Amino acid sequence: MAKILDGKALAAIVKQEVKEEIAGLGIVPGLAVVIVGDDAASRVYVNNKKRDCVDCGIKGEEFALAADAGQERLLELIHELNARPDIHGILVQMPLPRGFCEQSVIAAIAPEKDVDAFTMENVGRIMNGDYELAPCTPAGVMAILDHYGIDPAGKHCVVVGRSNIVGKPMAMLLLHRHATVTICHSRTPNLSEITRQADILVSAVGKIGLITADMVKPEAIVVDVAINRNTDTGKLCGDVDFEGVRAVASHITPVPGGVGPMTRAVLMQNTLIAARRC
Repeated sequence: MAKILDGKALAAIVKQEVKEEIAGLGIVPGLAVVIVGDDAASRVYVNNKKRDCVDCGIKGEEFALAADAGQERLLELIHELNARPDIHGILVQMPLPRGFCEQSVIAAIAPEKDVDAFTMENVGRIMNGDYELAPCTPAGVMAILDHYGIDPAGKHCVVVGRSNIVGKPMAMLLLHRHATVTICHSRTPNLSEITRQADILVSAVGKIGLITADMVKPEAIVVDVAINRNTDTGKLCGDVDFEGVRAVASHITPVPGGVGPMTRAVLMQNTLIAARRC
């Protein structure tokens, strides 16, 4: 039976460390959280991030725009936040409503305030291995592995999913730690043959039940990044058939309580880093 990689417990430790460092920082870090429209899932995520800010001693400010506010108004708001010295981090909650260009919005954020690490400058730094700010979810995965003494060096790591938010940067962070990395995606033939070769398997697709026990190498480490809601039960779940895979793997992250809490904890860390550099 696999050992549970408890991201919720680790996130509490990380947030306490951030809180203690902020107490001696001399300034209050400010995080602007921008939400556009009334997407229910986005509202939940924003509320959770605001609670994390309170827990850590960060000044979290919400900026809510209507779905029909338009791209120009959103860009104006970002430029205003870029100019505010009391705002050290800017996060625009994705996805944006139809009609908005997400890449243009990301590009408008000042790189030094880009606590999601999505701007081209920060992406380039991650590629070069010269970075302080890393995308929150991949960095959260790395923190979980480190906390449990799992060293990627020399291991075959398979990342399922090639998004700019998780899959690609996840692969880069693992490469920087001397892993051999394979990226799989929707057009990968014989997916199960590749996943069965993984010493560390990271799934970030958003498809319930994608990873089953027969697709996992015995004693592999399985990290489930996805957060889906099962329409039959109403419960949150990931890509991984948790109970089946747990019987095969050596370590596994649960959903919820795995990578999700660490994603938000790293956001707090990134805000602190941005504030320290001001």
